[in-house]
Amino acid sequence: MADDCFGHPRLAAIYDPLDPDRSDLDAYLRIAEEFGAHQVLDIGCGTGVFALLLAGRGIEVVGIDPAQASIDVARAKPSSERVRWICGDVTALPPLRVGLATMTANVAQAIVDPDAWQETLQGAHEALRPGGHLVFETRDPASRAWEEWTRENSHRVTEIPGVGSVESWVQLTEVNWPLVTFRWTYVFAADGQVLTSDSTLRFRGREEVETDLVAHGYMVQDVRAAPDRPGREFVFLARRP
Repeated sequence: MADDCFGHPRLAAIYDPLDPDRSDLDAYLRIAEEFGAHQVLDIGCGTGVFALLLAGRGIEVVGIDPAQASIDVARAKPSSERVRWICGDVTALPPLRVGLATMTANVAQAIVDPDAWQETLQGAHEALRPGGHLVFETRDPASRAWEEWTRENSHRVTEIPGVGSVESWVQLTEVNWPLVTFRWTYVFAADGQVLTSDSTLRFRGREEVETDLVAHGYMVQDVRAAPDRPGREFVFLARRP
């Protein structure tokens, strides 16, 4: 099940305006160029921002996400016909042979169920051609990022064309290690509707992730720091031999 911030039609429609700075994707674009990727599988593609950036560079892209509302937003964007969109998880993938599979932003951590995580690593492995790479990021648990997830740090009011003012903030609701749960609240000034979205992330240490990757037949080629959060996130580059 997708969180409401991705799966509720009204919230999916404002996801991009509420998070317009996607400079975090620059590192993934550079990696795609570094590996000379011509076919990419974007797992957890959401509203399609990264998939469309890749397609704009002439790369063949398959974007998959379990949230139908987010896929609908992606399909409504200019040039969306250049991407093959699939609603589901990796078990819904057709046979593929891509050079690069990605999970950007919170995607890897949002897969909290251990079995689903193993299925995702296996599904990505099967979709990669020999020599292809899986690249994703995850927060370093030692940085304790959740301590900053407060209303005081996150409260804002955003003017969205065609929607009006939307007030939003996040609050931490539970830490049940290794799971961290938080709630986003959205208030629509136009009609006063209040919507909430609860999300849970699973924090995995570097050794745990590397062990899981090796168990599924990957070679861990590199572990880099996320350029937009130096010292706070790991970016894993795993290769299918």
